[in-house]
Amino acid sequence: MPNLALFDLDHTLIPIDSDYEWGQFLVRIGAVDADEFSRRNAEFFAQYQAGTLDPVEYLEFALGTLAAFNPQQLAQWHQLFMREVIEPALLPAAYDLLKRHQADNDLIAIITATNRFVTTPIAAALGVPHLLAAEPEIDASGQLTGKLIGVPSSGAGKITHLQHWLEKQGKHLDQFEKTYFYSDSQNDIPLLSLVSHPIATNPNALLQAHADQHGWQTLHLFKSND
Repeated sequence: MPNLALFDLDHTLIPIDSDYEWGQFLVRIGAVDADEFSRRNAEFFAQYQAGTLDPVEYLEFALGTLAAFNPQQLAQWHQLFMREVIEPALLPAAYDLLKRHQADNDLIAIITATNRFVTTPIAAALGVPHLLAAEPEIDASGQLTGKLIGVPSSGAGKITHLQHWLEKQGKHLDQFEKTYFYSDSQNDIPLLSLVSHPIATNPNALLQAHADQHGWQTLHLFKSND
């Protein structure tokens, strides 16, 4: 059986936070009230960095914003978002890291706290076939409802999502000889602690301290984590 390689997305494979940048993009194009949305978006982002974010509260805010627009409009905006914001952030170092695991025929997945709407095109652009993300509810007409399906895919919730995904494929974590997880944040310590090869990637200060204490490998793909 191939090894398992898991990757966080924001500040790990890309040097930005795609969820935060999507919100800022909506502000720039005038889709949302600039002052109110920017204020709340900044508050949630600061909470995430500090490790105090309530993931359900944030996802209800983010998904509620998506639900205000029809799928066709969202798709058009997302194409522009990819071109203007995401594509410049897809850097050779991330592709090279993924290619090393692809060359070893590893089973590769991105597992991110950001919702599937925002992250599906990003995973595709990175060439990663499997994406585990916060799942927005979609009604029969294809409209986002603003509700979350299941548990958030953050913190210990990433373990829940990973277990469900592996079960669907008839696998479990212990079957793999080596399991890798690359992440930048202390929020991912639960899953980092579960794999055989935790790799603190572009780590923030809290994760760097934890990695140093536990002898985890550290990897810097980008010059800065800003």
